[in-house]
Amino acid sequence: MKPDPADSNSGSPGPPDRQTLQLLDRNLRTEALIVETEFDPDTYEPRLLHALVDAGQYPETVVATRVDIRWFTTGDFSFHYVETHQDDSRWECRWDRHPNPHNARLHFHQPPTAVEATDLSLSSRHPLDVYSTVLDAIEGRIQSLWED
Repeated sequence: MKPDPADSNSGSPGPPDRQTLQLLDRNLRTEALIVETEFDPDTYEPRLLHALVDAGQYPETVVATRVDIRWFTTGDFSFHYVETHQDDSRWECRWDRHPNPHNARLHFHQPPTAVEATDLSLSSRHPLDVYSTVLDAIEGRIQSLWED
């Protein structure tokens, strides 16, 4: 029995959407903020896309940053942003659309721990629009770190 996509608690988000992951990879490779992308487990069967954000854009207290992206054939997705700081602490957040028991299907896991989630509203769920929303948020985060 297939899960009802309208039911936010109906189980699996479905299989990875390889074409969308490859589209996002092509776009990320043109972004000045991104220094490297990599598929997991590989380019032939991508399930996860890692994008390393240029740590040189951040104050020196931030030593590594990345975005882990999953996109599914159901239109569900996850963009998980993670910063690692000199003291080994992490600052992270996540934009998600998937079945779950904690919030609406479309939700945002709040920084700094990405544990607490709030419902999310997006003007479009097209992959490139979601991608733009996430990159705008990362740029805003970088700006706020420099202002602190």
